[in-house]
Amino acid sequence: LCCQCGVPIPPNPANMCVGCLRAQVDITEGIPKQGTVHFCKQCERYLQPPGTWIQCALESRELLALCLKKIKASLSKVRLIDAGFIWTEPHSKRLKLKLTVQKEVINGAVLQQVFVVEYVVQSQMCEDCHRIEAKDFWKAVVQVRQKTVHKKTFYYLEQLILKHRLHQNTLRIKEIHDGLDFYYSSKQHAQKMVDFLQCTVPSRSKSSQRLISHDIHSNVYNYKSTFSVEIVPICKDNVVCLSPKLAQSLGNMSQICVCIRVTSTIHLIDPRTLQIAEIDGNTYWRHPFHSLFHPKQLEEFIIMDISRVHEKKKGAGAGARSNKHTLAEAWVRKTSELDTDHQYFCCTHLGHILNPGDLVLGFDLANCNLNDEFANKMNPQHIPDVVLIKKSYDRSRRQRRRNWKLKELERDREATDTDDERQYQDFLEDLEEDETIRKNVNIYRNADIPVESDTDDDGAPRISLAEMLEDLHISQDATGGEGAEML
Repeated sequence: LCCQCGVPIPPNPANMCVGCLRAQVDITEGIPKQGTVHFCKQCERYLQPPGTWIQCALESRELLALCLKKIKASLSKVRLIDAGFIWTEPHSKRLKLKLTVQKEVINGAVLQQVFVVEYVVQSQMCEDCHRIEAKDFWKAVVQVRQKTVHKKTFYYLEQLILKHRLHQNTLRIKEIHDGLDFYYSSKQHAQKMVDFLQCTVPSRSKSSQRLISHDIHSNVYNYKSTFSVEIVPICKDNVVCLSPKLAQSLGNMSQICVCIRVTSTIHLIDPRTLQIAEIDGNTYWRHPFHSLFHPKQLEEFIIMDISRVHEKKKGAGAGARSNKHTLAEAWVRKTSELDTDHQYFCCTHLGHILNPGDLVLGFDLANCNLNDEFANKMNPQHIPDVVLIKKSYDRSRRQRRRNWKLKELERDREATDTDDERQYQDFLEDLEEDETIRKNVNIYRNADIPVESDTDDDGAPRISLAEMLEDLHISQDATGGEGAEML
């Protein structure tokens, strides 16, 4: 019989029933039943004392370990058997833990007890988010510059940064007239961005640091580091004039070339022979050259007659030729001179897409003053009259049926003008025309624009639905609306 209430029980060392034993002894005494957990809303991390912030999902093992560490000292007197979460509403700011403990009590009897510990989730901004919100606190800055009037390279660079998620550690991104500034809280993050830029675009960099403060007793120095990255001033669709030495080293190609693409190297093509070459950043800075024209000087021509050249004799020491282009000889006339009979003869690499009557954009070298040190020394017979760059399509029609979109970086902008919008539309058209560049860019489907039929297609290049990603939209109400069932 129980020595307290007289109820028949199986024999045990305490000679008490379970009810009387629990009334006499509380093995959870001294263990806190309530606590607090600090949570940062910006980065969604929990504070692990004293100063570490860790990423934990709700009801995960990591979060359970974090909560148990807060009562670890109190649990040293008992034996923890089981621990788990009790479900709470995600927005209730409460975490409930169900713990099962054992302890030896009177005369060696072992008592097991289940109890609940409730944690209140308190919001607290972590140090990293403090620095991001301050926007003026930085320890390193990466200054990316390109001395051109066109921003095509920066639009391409922006998409690469978004795809590889390199903008996550930035405190602030500032846009200025000839580049971007990336601010960081640590020098390591800035160095990572510089390494990425050097692998992505042809560039050169240099660094400097300025001493802000130092402690002579602990030998601690506080520096602000600045990294300057200069991108080569050559963009897609530029006409360039190479130095004779560089042209000879690239397989005796012509000095007048067209830049068809800028990735980690500059891709050039000779419109007379379809010979292609790639120039990396180090080669460019050893043998620098400049663009002969800027995009605003593009003129519109109309194809009067065109004939494909099927076989072209290779010169001595000639390099590789492009298989994606077709060599052609064309007679063209400016659309601004249709009332005259003046025509121009030229060789072009666009023979695969041009037909008589097509409109094409190009540069007029016959009636311009070339202010270039290499072009001025060339034999005039080796300088073409016209260099054709790309086929011209109806821009407004292409914009209307463009059923895809790109994401942009959040940055402090200067006042944007219509020229920036025109340059951005040029970049979008380049994506449609060049599949190689498109592979490095995340393209999202724009559900607001319906897919048109191809019956009235004018031949303009388009991006297929297979190349587009579905944009992720997270609704505010996870239950699907008021009174709806849980999804």
